[in-house]
Amino acid sequence: MRARRTPWWSFVLATALGVLAGMGLAKYGEISGLPLVGAPWIVPVVLAVLGGVVLYMALQIHKYTTKDPVKRAQLKPLDPQKAFGTLVACKALGLAGAALAGWYGGQIIMSLPHGEAEFYSQAIIECVVACVVCVADMIVGIVGEWLCRIPPIDGPESPAVKKAAQRNRYAAAATKASTKSATNPATKSKV
Repeated sequence: MRARRTPWWSFVLATALGVLAGMGLAKYGEISGLPLVGAPWIVPVVLAVLGGVVLYMALQIHKYTTKDPVKRAQLKPLDPQKAFGTLVACKALGLAGAALAGWYGGQIIMSLPHGEAEFYSQAIIECVVACVVCVADMIVGIVGEWLCRIPPIDGPESPAVKKAAQRNRYAAAATKASTKSATNPATKSKV
């Protein structure tokens, strides 16, 4: 299986969709009179802890990405399931962080005109804190995804192995051609 990096535009798209959803929720709350904006204080705390755990897991996987065999021999064997789970967690955290940052950002945008009211000023503060934590989680997800990449193994598909094989083919062809011309009597000059 080959994992690919999450494209940059998916973070932009998740943020944009989050902004639209947050603005829609805030507008609906304004129309219906339901207090739907804001974030409980536990939300940024849980998101910050989640980001810290995913970063720690990514740093543990990053230890195995060294090509130095001496350093690698000192480590316990890498569990592929743990590495794959960490990569998925990093991807999910990055996209969820982008979407939630947009969500809280949309609520902030819609709440700013009502900022003088105490409810909205408190909601704006809550959303700003949650939005900052979500942006940090998105960054942790992107960096964690980078930390989980494994260097190419020198197998048949490695660029270095392909280049060496090509050089060997050229060298073999050149050697074969020079040997043919040296043993072919038609190419020898008469003295």
